[in-house]
Amino acid sequence: MEKEKRSKASSKDDRSELPFMARLAEEVSKVAFTEKETFSPILKRWHPLAAGVAVATLHSCYGNELKQYVSGIDEVSADVLRVLKHADRLEKDLVQIAVENSVESEDGGKSIIREMHPYEAESVTSGLVKSWITERTHRLKEWVDRNLQQEKWDPKATRERFALSAVEVLRIVDEAFEAFFLLPITIHAALLPDLATGINACLQQYISLANSGCGTETYVPTMPPLTRCSRRSKLPTVFKRKEKAHKKTQGGTANSNDSFGTPQMCCRINTLHYMQTQLDGLAKREMTHVTNSGPTQDISNGMEKAFKPSAVACEEGIQQLCEATANKVIFHDLSHLFWDGLYIGDVSSSRIEPFLEELDHHLEDISLTVHDKVRTRVITQVMKVSFDGFLLVLLAGGPARAFTLQDYEMIEEDFGFLTDLFWSNGDGLPSELIDKFSINVKLILPLFQTDTEHLIEKFRNVTLESCSSSTTKSKLPLPPTTGQWGPIEPNTVLRVLCYRNDEVAAKFLKKTYHLPKKL
Repeated sequence: MEKEKRSKASSKDDRSELPFMARLAEEVSKVAFTEKETFSPILKRWHPLAAGVAVATLHSCYGNELKQYVSGIDEVSADVLRVLKHADRLEKDLVQIAVENSVESEDGGKSIIREMHPYEAESVTSGLVKSWITERTHRLKEWVDRNLQQEKWDPKATRERFALSAVEVLRIVDEAFEAFFLLPITIHAALLPDLATGINACLQQYISLANSGCGTETYVPTMPPLTRCSRRSKLPTVFKRKEKAHKKTQGGTANSNDSFGTPQMCCRINTLHYMQTQLDGLAKREMTHVTNSGPTQDISNGMEKAFKPSAVACEEGIQQLCEATANKVIFHDLSHLFWDGLYIGDVSSSRIEPFLEELDHHLEDISLTVHDKVRTRVITQVMKVSFDGFLLVLLAGGPARAFTLQDYEMIEEDFGFLTDLFWSNGDGLPSELIDKFSINVKLILPLFQTDTEHLIEKFRNVTLESCSSSTTKSKLPLPPTTGQWGPIEPNTVLRVLCYRNDEVAAKFLKKTYHLPKKL
């Protein structure tokens, strides 16, 4: 040890040389083998376990130094891991010598082995590497939090129109894995799942933050209470005040510099799609490292699943962002032409064409911004929301809307114009997709051309069929609003009656449910 200390000063500039404790382990091992070959055969005349006693003494001496060394370790380093690796090798050498020297003893050398308290170098190594993994992933989480607070979600930031932060977070992940496989240990495969789990948690945090604040409920209007139709009624003051307040609270999102503008929402979608495409390659790259570093055991299956939670989160996030983008376009950006404008007053004077013109511009902007692999998903969601919104206008649009039997043809024509916009003469969405999402509207629209008497009778029948047998026909229960519109759904038929502009419907609703004419 004194010799090593004296030589330490002269060799401190030689970075390729082993740390002092690693060199000491090598020297102790040499002493042990010299003892075994040279001295123990002679000393065995006076002590049957001379070599065992010698190696147990050497084991204890080095163990004391190692204990002090480990107690002063603050963080893992290549030098620390080399020391532990050499300590583990030394211990195996010393135990092997003790076992071989004790073959002929009565207890097989158990008494000697018991005196050799384990270094537990592998356990210490594992603990240090796990701490290193925890520290790395903690720093990555802090980076994600800090950078996503500053992220502008500008689609012009990259040529592929996704956020630069996604590129950066994946670069840091790659660096973490590279640093892990550069650690001089033999247990990469055993500890890789710990690192993969920590990295996956960081990626899920990124995905969650990229999707946060984009809920669809932010934009979808609240359905007003049921009222009877009043042809003379204009938009009530209370209803108008509520609508203006709604527009005011959401007005900031129309700003193109806002992180929740439509271009920024498209950038978020592109970002999650980019991360989704990178996750599979990430797992494959790390499996290559494992294969190169030694036996992989059954870890390959685990690595294939390591980033599956993040991939699932990306898929769910993309869907939520598509829904939020669609609801924002229909119920916020175009609210003045749709929810606040379509069929207010006379149907003939508030048709759908102005809404379609603006919607066409929005669809073009979305198509130019969103990645082509997810473009159909976004446009399909906009179509779905516009169809759902069309029904919302007809069935829950407030007392300012009133429909006659003569309005049916214009309403049906308007819906045809809406579906044609998404078909775009064959250049838009597939006709099968349009048919799938438009079928419910097409089934409900005929209710608007059904005469009031037949509509009342239909309502009685579907309501009684859906009620318990104890309900008397003299008193119809008020069907709950489920929002699951359908041609034979009681609340749907009731709402068509509520917006039917004639005296027969008004008298039936007043007598049966005492519905008011105003909110």
